[in-house]
Amino acid sequence: MRDAFHEDLDKISDQLVEMTRLAASAMSRATTALLDADLELAEGVISRDEEIDTLRRDLDELAVELLARQQPVATDLRIVVTALHMATSLERMGDLAEHVAKVARLRYPESAVPAELRDIIVSMGQIADRLVLRAGSIIASKDVEAAKSLGGEDDEMDSLHRRVFTILASPEWRHPADVTVDITLLSRYYERFADHSVAVAQQVVYLVTGTWKALDAVDGDR
Repeated sequence: MRDAFHEDLDKISDQLVEMTRLAASAMSRATTALLDADLELAEGVISRDEEIDTLRRDLDELAVELLARQQPVATDLRIVVTALHMATSLERMGDLAEHVAKVARLRYPESAVPAELRDIIVSMGQIADRLVLRAGSIIASKDVEAAKSLGGEDDEMDSLHRRVFTILASPEWRHPADVTVDITLLSRYYERFADHSVAVAQQVVYLVTGTWKALDAVDGDR
């Protein structure tokens, strides 16, 4: 019985890692669709968001079943509870990638990103991809030190987010209101995506140590 229980716990961990892989792929493809005005790629990201949603539902059902059937305590209980929190963050990351793809679809056949912001959006996409893949590695390895360091990497995204708003507020910014709205939303999507990666790492710290150590809080509705 205990062997079967721990096999189920391993399955939950594997599902979380797969969710990070899917979220990374979705954001990477959404960024390409955004920059290249690739409608087919954007539609693909939107339609495949259901894969992450399905994994989240499967994980939730397994976790609830384990809580009811095994009544875990101590570390085993923390694994199940933190898995539910991580799955929520990862599902929202998939939704954020979908939002980016929807902006790309909305502005097709034009690119939604003006030339002067392309490099920043490229960098934001790269950081988002790196952070979520790191989060997946942290889930698999339960590496507390790596989890704690993820908050520092998120600072890069925060810096880019601030740069975007500095550009939008400058007198040289002469694009119409719809472009301003698009860029404001896009920058926010990438910034929240990164914050959710940090939130996942934060859960791993709690899982391993049993102590809640805040890294960068993810607050508000995401």
